[in-house]
Amino acid sequence: MTQCVHLVVLLLCLGLTCPLVTGIFMDKLASKKLCADDNCVYTISLARAEEDYNAPDCRFINIKKGQLIYVYSKLVKEKDSGEFWAGSVYGEQYEDHMGTVGYFPSSLVSEQHVYQEANKTVPTT
Repeated sequence: MTQCVHLVVLLLCLGLTCPLVTGIFMDKLASKKLCADDNCVYTISLARAEEDYNAPDCRFINIKKGQLIYVYSKLVKEKDSGEFWAGSVYGEQYEDHMGTVGYFPSSLVSEQHVYQEANKTVPTT
């Protein structure tokens, strides 16, 4: 019985010092973004999706043609990167409740209404 307890303690200690799962490093999409405020919480514009888009990873959002997207920031394009915006897609019935926030290609949407200018340059984290 004591050998079993010692084995469990040993395995727990090894598990704490040698984690089995490690995170995946993802490259930054850009170093800077344009926002309406310092915290990028105010809506810049309202856009409509012109095409469907399937998110390649957790930083992005899925969009369907015709959906409305509230835009909160616009990434400053760097040499080999595409131009991405960050926004929130609202429900199927365009209900006014917070949806998932993430990035999407700006080339797949058309801005319908600009609420305020994105004139604050903020570093991305």
